[in-house]
Amino acid sequence: MQFPHTPQHTQLPLFEAFMMAQPLAPILEETVEAPWSVEPEAFSELSLRGTAGSCLNLLAPILRELSEEQDARWLTLIAPPAHLTQTWLRDAGLNRERILLLQPRGFQSAQQLTCEALRLGRSHTVVSWLDPLSTTARQQLISAARAGGAQSLNIRLG
Repeated sequence: MQFPHTPQHTQLPLFEAFMMAQPLAPILEETVEAPWSVEPEAFSELSLRGTAGSCLNLLAPILRELSEEQDARWLTLIAPPAHLTQTWLRDAGLNRERILLLQPRGFQSAQQLTCEALRLGRSHTVVSWLDPLSTTARQQLISAARAGGAQSLNIRLG
């Protein structure tokens, strides 16, 4: 079907169009490539589904690695689930001398405590278990992490 007011265009096959194109002049300028960014993201989130034991088994190597960071600052766990105990930390092989376990007190929420720990910068990574996490709360964590030069890791358990 043809429309009376639509002009007809001839389309060249891709190869022919490529061959007919004007060659580009070679660029002889020195190109400096930016190095890969090794700076970690300010915020990461991990969602784990399954039984508490299965989730802890998946989480153990991540927390172990974070507890062995070369950074002299703390790995801080904010309001971890009840089944994440000192015994579990020891049995999972985490360096407990580099870990702080903090619980919110009084009217302070886990979100507020997490932001405060991030902003202070005494921890290289602050792990939280905030679920649900609103867009506003996520932005607050990112801002606090950047202010303190830390990483925020939120874990959602299903």
